[in-house]
Amino acid sequence: MVFKIMGEFVEGFETLRQIGPAISMFGSARMPRTHPFYKKGMKVAELLSKEGFSIISGGGPGLMEAANRGARKGKGKSVGLNIRLPRAQKENPYAEVVLHFDYFFARKVVFARYASGYIVLPGGYGTMDEFFEALTLIQTHKMTHFPIVLMGREYWHGMLQWLRTRGIKEGTISHHDLELFHLTDDPLEAVRIIVENYKSRERLDTGGERENGAKVLAMKRR
Repeated sequence: MVFKIMGEFVEGFETLRQIGPAISMFGSARMPRTHPFYKKGMKVAELLSKEGFSIISGGGPGLMEAANRGARKGKGKSVGLNIRLPRAQKENPYAEVVLHFDYFFARKVVFARYASGYIVLPGGYGTMDEFFEALTLIQTHKMTHFPIVLMGREYWHGMLQWLRTRGIKEGTISHHDLELFHLTDDPLEAVRIIVENYKSRERLDTGGERENGAKVLAMKRR
């Protein structure tokens, strides 16, 4: 098992080390191509790709497919990090680079290591898992703070309202913690947030870990 886990890390790192600046996108596998957020996901990925970012998705159908499909219209690579499940997740046909994982945690490390930001579209447990793990790592200073853009005001409203009315009220999170991500419905705003942050980091970064000109996210060790 240990060697199998190590193999997933090695394959992921070796395959993506030349990927350049990238954005990881998350969202439901269950949303059909006719859904408005499928089109919105495609648009965001296309705009980011035209800005020179590669797009990394979970490699499956639904909004993951939308991300890879939009990426194919731009300059960046289209990457799918597929997960092997008891009921096989069907790969979408728009990912140019495909990796397969048995372990969710290894897959999540690869998502984070090569990303300069996250775009989080409407989704279920898997999407929320990626979203909250990234927030936790940033909150606890275990990962470099990069932009996390949550898209879908109406979809996420109930969850965010609960965080405000229960989490903050009970003291389990602080007001500052709700500033660790951005909320928007506008693809142009989402792209602007990512691009401005990336350019700002490029100007300020004087000695951080780099790979192929892109800032690699490094887990901070105490």
